[in-house]
Amino acid sequence: MIGLSVAVGRFVEALFWAILRVAGLIGGVALLVAAVIVVAWVLIRRRRRR
Repeated sequence: MIGLSVAVGRFVEALFWAILRVAGLIGGVALLVAAVIVVAWVLIRRRRRR
């Protein structure tokens, strides 16, 4: 019974870290996309002023 409990605990821990890893990846991609949009917007505004 104890072995099963340890196995379930390790599975839950691995699942938790996998979810955090995916969430971090999605957050990083979102920040990168936002940065690209801001840079593009600034460049477009600079070209329109000239």
